[in-house]
Amino acid sequence: MTTPEDQVAAFVERFAAELAEAGMSRMPARVFAALLASDDGVLGSADLADRLQISPAAVSGAVRYLSQVGMLAREREPGSRRERYRVRSDQWFRTFASRDRMLVRWEETLRTGVAAVGPDTAAGERLAETVEFFEFLQEELSGMMDRWRARQQSKAPAPEAG
Repeated sequence: MTTPEDQVAAFVERFAAELAEAGMSRMPARVFAALLASDDGVLGSADLADRLQISPAAVSGAVRYLSQVGMLAREREPGSRRERYRVRSDQWFRTFASRDRMLVRWEETLRTGVAAVGPDTAAGERLAETVEFFEFLQEELSGMMDRWRARQQSKAPAPEAG
């Protein structure tokens, strides 16, 4: 019979595998999934190592990567020198918002590519279509992000009259 802990562990491994399939390194994917599935979204190194059955060095490397790409925050345990790691409740919003900035940079670089190869060449046309695609993605992503914010705000409890 599977326990709730076994079910959570199976979820963590499955989601981590899907993140890895999408391009994230396996260990950061496992650490991120474990944080996401934890009750309060906060775990220390020892907790992560124990839950995932990995070495402290593996946790350290994964946390370093996730911190660099903005997928978790580091904080100190109150009254301790130990760090713990937090995944934010709005993590996916933040992740996609940073992707929007990445699309802008790619678009700018692609425009220089169009100029470099010439707009009337096959390569120039291909690059220009890619620029157009990224412009479309930015427009759609911006609208989706606005709709998400409005949706989340509509779920927030109304302030009490006083």
